[in-house]
Amino acid sequence: MDDIVKQAMAKWPNVPHCYGWLALDARGNWRMRDERAQHLGEPGDKLNNAALVGFINRNYQHDERGCWYFQNGPQRVYLNLEATPYIARTDPGHGLVLHTGAPLASIEHAFLTEAGELILQAGDVVAQLDDRDFAQVLEWLVVDGKPLADDALLAWLEDGAAPLTLRSGEHSVPVQRIARADVAGHFGFIRLPQP
Repeated sequence: MDDIVKQAMAKWPNVPHCYGWLALDARGNWRMRDERAQHLGEPGDKLNNAALVGFINRNYQHDERGCWYFQNGPQRVYLNLEATPYIARTDPGHGLVLHTGAPLASIEHAFLTEAGELILQAGDVVAQLDDRDFAQVLEWLVVDGKPLADDALLAWLEDGAAPLTLRSGEHSVPVQRIARADVAGHFGFIRLPQP
């Protein structure tokens, strides 16, 4: 957390929390949601200012309820999560990086939803893979010792009978099935925090 944020929190400790104005989409974009966007259930405008995005990334955390927020000076700005608290992307130098720019550490668990969303867990970090990077990561999925083909993926999503493994560098983890509706509860986070 930035020092200026800590100072503001100490100076103004009782600033009310903010809900619904900020969101993280399934591709790792921060989205500002004005009253119109909130009323219509729209995603909001993508934030493109590098300094603002960096500030949000550095001051992004969660509370004891599993609600994620951005500490904006003395105010907590709780955000809506379209997918998971983090979004992972492929990176030529690090393998996988989070939307915050941090490398994704050694993957401990991998899950696939019925819609083919890949959820990765490394310690306390839970990240859904950006769908635009799935084709690259498909090469890391192995069933019966062979790379997973598109038709085999569809069959696995239907019945999950054959053991599926995710290879990341020298490390391999089994891939488990998880219902999209169960992701937040399984990992203990809240997608749409309320006061």
